[in-house]
Amino acid sequence: MSTSNCLFCKIVDGQIPAKIAYQDDKCLAFHDINPQAPTHILVIPLEHIASLKEATSLNNELLGHLLTSAAKIANDLGIAEEGFRTVINTGALAGQTVFHIHIHILGGRGLAWPPG
Repeated sequence: MSTSNCLFCKIVDGQIPAKIAYQDDKCLAFHDINPQAPTHILVIPLEHIASLKEATSLNNELLGHLLTSAAKIANDLGIAEEGFRTVINTGALAGQTVFHIHIHILGGRGLAWPPG
């Protein structure tokens, strides 16, 4: 189910091009257009869910799939061994700018804590 005004739904539907890193029957992963690390991939569900706040227990399997897909992608890209960060921003104050749930995979450099 896509939402016509959602940027990420338009990427899923092929209306907007993206540099695809991974795709399966439940998710799509692509390179961030404004990378914050040498490797910066976004993993999104094909199904539109606005944010983690809107997810329910009916989404448990899909959310788990997104996380295991993120780990697979990090491994495939060669950043898993030295370490990578996964981030889900939820809401505007947390930095969410596209309201279609997504996991950021960041790696390829040292990442400080706390972030932001």
